[in-house]
Amino acid sequence: MSITQQEQKAPYGVIAILFIGAFVAILNETFLNVALPSIMNEFKVSPAKVQWLATGYMLINGILIPASAFFIQRFTNRGIFLTAMGLFTAGTLLASISPTFGILLTARMIQAAGSAIMMPLLMNVMLVAFPIEKRGQVMGIFGLVMIVAPALGPTLSGFIVEHYSWRMLFNIVLPFSIFSLVYAALRLKNFTPQNRIKLDVLSLLLSSVGFGGLLYGFSSAGDLGWGDPLVYGTIIAGVIGLVLLIIRQFSLEEPLLEFRIFRFPMFALSSAISTTVSLALFSGMILIPLYIQNVRGFSPTEAGLLMLPGAVVMGIMSPIAGRLFDKHGAKIISIIGLSILVVTTFILSNLSMITPYLFVAAIFSIRAFGMSLVNMPVITNGLNQLPMKDYPHGTAMNNTLSQVSGAIGSALLVTVMNKRSDAALEDLTKEPIDSSLIDAESALAPAKQLENLAMLDGINFSFLISSLIVVIALILAFFIKRVPVGNQTPPPENQEK
Repeated sequence: MSITQQEQKAPYGVIAILFIGAFVAILNETFLNVALPSIMNEFKVSPAKVQWLATGYMLINGILIPASAFFIQRFTNRGIFLTAMGLFTAGTLLASISPTFGILLTARMIQAAGSAIMMPLLMNVMLVAFPIEKRGQVMGIFGLVMIVAPALGPTLSGFIVEHYSWRMLFNIVLPFSIFSLVYAALRLKNFTPQNRIKLDVLSLLLSSVGFGGLLYGFSSAGDLGWGDPLVYGTIIAGVIGLVLLIIRQFSLEEPLLEFRIFRFPMFALSSAISTTVSLALFSGMILIPLYIQNVRGFSPTEAGLLMLPGAVVMGIMSPIAGRLFDKHGAKIISIIGLSILVVTTFILSNLSMITPYLFVAAIFSIRAFGMSLVNMPVITNGLNQLPMKDYPHGTAMNNTLSQVSGAIGSALLVTVMNKRSDAALEDLTKEPIDSSLIDAESALAPAKQLENLAMLDGINFSFLISSLIVVIALILAFFIKRVPVGNQTPPPENQEK
C-alpha cells in the first residue's frame, strides 16, 4: 500500500486511541512534581529521596525509549499499545493505594515503563499514515500531547494537592487509562508494518548504561553537587557506555538505534535545534514555580494557574503552527519562535520581589507561543527527510535526546541557581546588612527575606543562561532548508549512486 493510499484510509480511530493514551502518560510525568512536599511529609522521607519519584520516572524513560525503535518494528502497534497501557494502568492503580514510599516508587517505575513507548509509537503511526505534505497539520495536533500535557500537569496538580490528598492525582488519571486500555482492546487495529528483527542485548545494556548513567548523574547533581563521586562517576560511566553503544551500532546490520540517520543533514540539524531548546527550556517548569511559591509566597494553586494560559496558548497554536509549516516550511516559523523565546526568557531573567503576578503570567504565555512555533515544525522537517524504514529510529532518537537534554538542562540550570544563590546569600549576610533590603512590615523574618532575595538572584541568573543557550538554537535555525515534498534527500554518500 502506498503512502497516498494509506492517507486516504488514514487510521483516525487508531490515532485517537493513541492520543488518549499518550496524553495521560505524558500528563503524569509532571503531575506529581507539586505533590512531592506532601508525599515527603506523609512518608517521612528526605527531599533527596522523594525526588526519585520524578528522577526515577525520567530514568526509566531514558533507558527504554532507545529500544522503542526495535519494539515498533518488531511488534504490532496493537500489541505494543496494549502492553504499554496495561503497565501504565497497573502502575497507576498501585500508586493510588501505596502504603509505603518504596511501593509508591515501584509503582512510578511501572508507570514509566508503560509511558516510555507511547510518544514514539504515536509519532511513528502518524508518519506512516500521512504523506509528507500533510504531516505538518497532523504533527501540529500531536503537539497538543507533547507540549500541553506536561504544561497542564502543574496547574491541575496544584489545585488538587491544595484541596485533596496527593493520591487523588492517581485516582483522576486511573479512569482515563482504564478507558483507553479497554477501548484499545475492543477497537484498536494493526496498522504499522512489522519487521522480524532481532534484539541486540548488548546494545540494550550499553544503552541502559549510557543514557541511564547520564540521566542519573545529571539529575542527582542538583542535590548532591558536582563533586560527589556518585555524580561524576555515573556521568563518566554514561559517556563511556554511550561511546561504546555508538560504535556497536555501526557494526550491526539491524542496530538498536540507527545513528546513521544523522547523515541526513536536515534531521541532524533539527535534532541539534530541538536538543538545544530542551536543554534551556525544561528548567522553566522548575524555576517559575520556585519563584512564585518559594520567593513570592503564592500558593500551589496560584503557581499552577500561572502556567495555565501558556498551556492554552500552546494548545491553540500547535495545529495552527502545523498548517503554517505545511505552507511555509520550518525556517521562517522557527526563527520567529526562537526570537520570541530569546526575548521572553531574557525578560524572565529580570524578575523582582514586586514583579506583578499577571506580568509573569503574560510573559510565560508569550514564551509558550514562541515554543509552539519551534518544536513540531523543526522536528517534522527533520523526520521528513528520512526514508520510511528509518521513521522508528528517528522518533526514538528524538524522544531519547529530548529526555536526556531536558534532564541535563534542568540539572545544570538548577545547579547554577543554587551556586549563585549561595554566593548571593553570603554577600547579603555580610556585616553590615543593608537595611533597605529588609521589609519591616513583612511577616517573614529578616533572615528568610534575605534567603528569598538570594534565591531570586539565582533564578534570574539561570534564566539569563537559558536565554544565551536559546540564542545558539536561533543561529542554527537560519541553516534550515525545506525538504521537498515527495523527494526525500538521500544522505550525502548515496546521492551519486
